[in-house]
Amino acid sequence: MDYPAAPWNLTGQMWLSVFRIPEKTGPLRPPGVYGVAFVRYEEPSPLTYGELLVARPVNAGSLGRRISITDIWVDSPASRAGGRELWGIPKELCDFTQDTSRRGPLTHTKWSAGAQHPIAQARFDDVSRAAPRVPMRAGIWQPAIEDTRGLERTAPLSGSARAMACRARWDFAPDGPLGWLAGRRSLASFRLTDFRLSFG
Repeated sequence: MDYPAAPWNLTGQMWLSVFRIPEKTGPLRPPGVYGVAFVRYEEPSPLTYGELLVARPVNAGSLGRRISITDIWVDSPASRAGGRELWGIPKELCDFTQDTSRRGPLTHTKWSAGAQHPIAQARFDDVSRAAPRVPMRAGIWQPAIEDTRGLERTAPLSGSARAMACRARWDFAPDGPLGWLAGRRSLASFRLTDFRLSFG
């Protein structure tokens, strides 16, 4: 599978909510804070696709604090292959629907994701088009997977976005792969509009 060489210079939109999970829900999911996001990568990104991801902060030893992606789906086979082989990001494939409408400064967005069966749905209301552009910088750390020949992977992330708090409502399928989030209430939600970032 062909995919772009690193780094990927990405442009798009993100809708992000933060959850606190008080108990361990899997081998790579200890108690703690998790971010859940729908993302749309748009032109002039080297690949254009939808994404649903779950990530958490981790202590990566001498590397310090990093972000680790625990669950992720995309609708691009090339993105799936590149994410797994370049950075150990455990991408799987699914289908997305997205609908966006605007009334004055207010933007309404609906998302859904499913892979044979529903995974998650979400609705967002924001006025982030009026937000100032702010810088973003982080580092990714991923544990070893088969696609990386048993090696851990790290990657830098930097860029900017128009970021502002928003209203969000999530519905996770109780019997789906994110069923451990079903019924949880988010701590906060944010819209990152027209982000520009370099990854890897």
